Amino acid sequence: MTTSAPSLACSRLTFSWPDGTPLLTDFDLSVGPGRTGLIGLNGTGKSTLLRLLAGELQPDAGSVTVRGEVGYLPQNLTLETSLRVDEALGVARARAALHAIEAGDVAEEQFTAVGDDWDVEERARATLDQLGLSHIGLDHTIGEMSGGESVLLRLAALLLAGPDILLLDEPTNNLDRAARRRLHEAVSSFRGVLVVVSHDRELLSLVDRIADLRAGEVTWYGGDLEAYEAAVSAEQQAAERMVRAAETDVRRQRRELAEARMKLARRAQYGSKQAAAGSEPKILLGARKRQAQETAGKHRLLHEQRLDEARQQLEEASERVRDDSAIRVDLPSTAVPRGRRVLEMREVELRHGPRIDLDVHGPDRIALVGPNGAGKTTLLRTLAGQLPPVAGEVHTQVPLRYLPQRLTVLDDRLSVVENVARSAPQATNQQIRARLARFLLRGKRADRAVGTLSGGERFRAALAAVLLADPAPQLLMLDEPTNNLDESSVRQLRDALTAYEGALLVASHDLPFLQELGVTRWLGLRDGALLEATPQELGLLPAEGARPD
Repeated sequence: MTTSAPSLACSRLTFSWPDGTPLLTDFDLSVGPGRTGLIGLNGTGKSTLLRLLAGELQPDAGSVTVRGEVGYLPQNLTLETSLRVDEALGVARARAALHAIEAGDVAEEQFTAVGDDWDVEERARATLDQLGLSHIGLDHTIGEMSGGESVLLRLAALLLAGPDILLLDEPTNNLDRAARRRLHEAVSSFRGVLVVVSHDRELLSLVDRIADLRAGEVTWYGGDLEAYEAAVSAEQQAAERMVRAAETDVRRQRRELAEARMKLARRAQYGSKQAAAGSEPKILLGARKRQAQETAGKHRLLHEQRLDEARQQLEEASERVRDDSAIRVDLPSTAVPRGRRVLEMREVELRHGPRIDLDVHGPDRIALVGPNGAGKTTLLRTLAGQLPPVAGEVHTQVPLRYLPQRLTVLDDRLSVVENVARSAPQATNQQIRARLARFLLRGKRADRAVGTLSGGERFRAALAAVLLADPAPQLLMLDEPTNNLDESSVRQLRDALTAYEGALLVASHDLPFLQELGVTRWLGLRDGALLEATPQELGLLPAEGARPD
C-alpha cells in the first residue's frame, strides 16, 4: 500500500462517444479514503467513469490523477475458459517457481520469481476461502466455474494483489445470496479508496457516502443509500412545493395580464365613442387617448414582465424536480389459455446436471433458483435449443424467446435499430424507432452500435429485441434480468412482466423481484437435483415467511 493517503481525482474531464455524442464535459471529481457508492440512472456514464479512472479509456481532454495502486472489477467480466485459477489470481509464476525449488531446482531465476512470497499458495487459498471458493483448486480452469464464481475469482485476484484503490462495477450481478454476503463482507473490511457502482441495496447500505451522477455532474450525500433517499425525498418535496407555488403565480399573472388587456380595449372603445359623438374638442380627446394608451401600455408591459418572471421561476423550479424516466414496455398480445401445455421435458439429462421431467402450462410464472454453478443457465439454454441435452427430449408448443445473462442476442457491431430489425423483419424502420422510444432508446442513441452502450442500455436493447420479435413470445425465459438496471427500470420491468399473459420462466437471485412478479411455481436446482417446492422449503425464506437476513 502507498505511504500517503490514496486518492482519485478528475479535473475538467471531457469524454465523448466515437460518434461525437458528449458524455462528460469539464467534469470534476475527487474521491478520498472510504467507501463511495456511485449511483445514477442507466446511461449516465457510471461504468464509463470507472473505466476512465482505471485507465482503460482515455479522456478527450482534462486529466485523471491517481495516487496509489488501482484494482478494477468490470461489469461484463470475460475470462478465457482455458485459464487456470492460479493464472487468474496472478500467482502462477511464483507458485511454479516454489514447486521447482521444492523439487530441488536451485536456479537463481526460481528464487527471483518467488521473491519474499514463500506463502503464496496459503495466501491464495485463504483468499479463495474468504470468498467461498475453497472448493476451487488452483489447478482448475475458468471453464469449470460458473459466471458468479468467475466474478468472485476476479475479486479474489484483486484482494490478493492488495490495491490501494478498488473500483467495482455491479459486482453482485449473477451472485447467489451466499456469494453476495461474502462480497459484502469483503467490501466492509476493505481499507483504502473504494468506489462501487451498484443497484444492490444491501451493498449500498455499507458505503460511507453516495455520489449521484446526473446530467454530467456529481452531487454528494453523506451516509448510505437510506440516508441518500431520505435527503432526496426531502429535496423533491421542497421542489414540488416550489413548482406548485410557481404554477399558481403563473396563473395569477396570466389572469392579471388578461384583465389589463381588457381594460385597454374598453378604454379604446370608450375613446372611439367619444370621438364619434363630437362632445369634446379633438385636441383634448387626442391627448386623453395618448395618455390612456401610455398608461395601459405600461400596465400591460408590467404584467407581461411579471408573467415572464413567473414562467422563469416555474422553469427553474421544475428543473429541481427529478424526471427519472424508466422503460415503458407495452407487451404484445401473448395470452395462452390456462392449462395449455407450452413446454415439456421428458427424462432430459443436462450437461453436468440432473435428469428432469417438467411440464410448463399457460400462464405459469416460474422462478428458477439455486446457488452459482447449480446449472440454471444450462437448463435455460437447453430449453431454448442452444444446448442439446445429453439424453431425453424437449418439446415446445408455442413461440419461445430467451434473454440470456450475457445478452448474446445482440450483435455489438450493429446499431440498436438494426438488432431489433433482425428479430422483427416485418416491422418498418419508423415502427421500430417508435417502439424503441419506449425503452428510452431514442434518436442518435438508437443508431449507436450496441458495443458502445452502457450495461443498462444494452439490457434495454436486448429486451426490446426479444419482446418486439415476430412472432411475439408466448413463453418468455429470462436469465438474471435485473442485472445492471436502476431501481425505476426494475419497477417498470416488474410491472411489464406482471402484465405479460404468456408463460414466464425467470432465473434470478433477486428474491424481492421474484416475489413481486407473482410467481406461481418455484423450482430449485441444488446438488444435482431439480426440486419443486415453496420458497421456505427451498431455504429462500424462514418458515414464518420473513425475508432472510
